[in-house]
Amino acid sequence: MHSVAILVLDGVVPFDMAAPLQVFDWTRLPDGRSPYRVRLCAERPEVTADGGFTLRVERGLEALADADTIIVPGRAEGTGPLSPAVSAALRQAAGAGTRIASVCVGAFVLAEAGLLDGLRATTHWVAAGRLARAFPLVDVEPDVLYVDNGQILTSAGAAAALDMCLHMIRRDLGSAVAANAARMSVMPLEREGGQAQFIVHEHPPVPRGSDLEPLLDWLEDNLAHEVTLGAMAARTGMSERTFSRRFREQMGTTPLQWLLRARVRRAQYLLENSEHTVERIARQAGFGSPTAFRERFRKVVGTTPYAYRASFSGRRAVTARDSTAGRARPGSDGQ
Repeated sequence: MHSVAILVLDGVVPFDMAAPLQVFDWTRLPDGRSPYRVRLCAERPEVTADGGFTLRVERGLEALADADTIIVPGRAEGTGPLSPAVSAALRQAAGAGTRIASVCVGAFVLAEAGLLDGLRATTHWVAAGRLARAFPLVDVEPDVLYVDNGQILTSAGAAAALDMCLHMIRRDLGSAVAANAARMSVMPLEREGGQAQFIVHEHPPVPRGSDLEPLLDWLEDNLAHEVTLGAMAARTGMSERTFSRRFREQMGTTPLQWLLRARVRRAQYLLENSEHTVERIARQAGFGSPTAFRERFRKVVGTTPYAYRASFSGRRAVTARDSTAGRARPGSDGQ
């Protein structure tokens, strides 16, 4: 079982702590087993939380040494510098290869411990400038939901931490388990943000009861074929102009953009679950050429098909001290 330790520091933001706690705790394998064991740990048994209450935490910093993943929630501004004991424990865990992720302004904790030097990182956009000024060796990106450096991850806020956690679950256990975890957390199927989201489900959202529902089902069955705006409009019995307006009203995007994203989703599924060549997947997903497929995939997902397959295909259940879990950074092979 994969051990997740959530480090609770004085001034901890309750939502930052609770979001990853619930996501990992609710995750289930297809046979119903829980793949993660989630524990809170702290430097002292009692921790003052932001909001005026006190938490009693049973485990100390020694839990960090036994963890496969460490989550560092944000803490209220003005809570003082990081204690030498906490900083040392985090650096020791990082040196042992433990995956470490921060939530929101928890990035300041990682930066203070020296874990973000020379790396890309994000935090809440309100605090991004402050993080960049305080830690000039950190490459701060304020307009993304999360950043995955392989071993070290940072998220932009508590809500973005849900995306980050689902991303880690998908890397650990595959898309089916992550999709179920997303449903348990009542997460939207897609998130708009500066960073492309890897948690993309096999089936795009369909507005049940909508007059577009039959068309969307048909599109899912015909992604490999050439589909024009005129053909889509004809199936709904509308003019192209009326159809385009109605589609945007109900789906929040244009028909072409929806179709391209659906094709990328299909490609992601095939990359994860088949050994087909990229050229064949490009045809199966309905792209005109492998080149067009690679360009669109990189634009939507943020990495190449080859790097994506290397990160997400053939996943197995996480075991304790799994040295491979979460180590590869998507796109780090330069392809």
